[in-house]
Amino acid sequence: MHRLPSPDDEVTCKGAQTALPADYDMEIIRKRVAAKGHLLDAFPGLGLKAYLIREREDGSPVNQYAPFYLWATPEGMHSFLWGPGFQGIVNDFGRPVVQHWTGLAYEEVPAAASAPGAATRRRAALGEGVPPGEAVAEAVARHAREARRDGVVASALAVDPRHWELLSFSLWAGPEAPADEGERFRALHLSAPGRVALGAGRQW
Repeated sequence: MHRLPSPDDEVTCKGAQTALPADYDMEIIRKRVAAKGHLLDAFPGLGLKAYLIREREDGSPVNQYAPFYLWATPEGMHSFLWGPGFQGIVNDFGRPVVQHWTGLAYEEVPAAASAPGAATRRRAALGEGVPPGEAVAEAVARHAREARRDGVVASALAVDPRHWELLSFSLWAGPEAPADEGERFRALHLSAPGRVALGAGRQW
């Protein structure tokens, strides 16, 4: 997400989901992140990347490696997707589904200085009869309120205008995220070379 978007800039966030077998040893993912997570700690154009997993043994319906990215520039995103970093994921796990959203809002309060231990992701469809502008304005206002809850490290709101779907993503301090926040993940590492440049509030 840009601090000050210009007409030529594209505010984006991205998520790559790799579903794993039910009996997959998730320690493999933990070791991978411990060994390679730092490689994006200074990646140009990256706002932040949260290295996320969820596990069946914690009540998740699937074992999953699901990193989430906020890109400060489209050039940074392209450099990653078409470069050796993403190819390493493809080599090890096959080509994952990459989901892509346009950023609407970003907030960092009140636990911004804490290292995140958990994350949540919540999706909501925009009904056909709902004016898109009104729905987005309401979602941005709600996001600003929700981002101020205790334990929130950072929170982003985005939209997929192809499927008319809103996505709310939050990083949480501590090892557990609230149970009523949608899909829950553990955060193994945070690479945030461009986090200070991610602009607060509405992104247009």
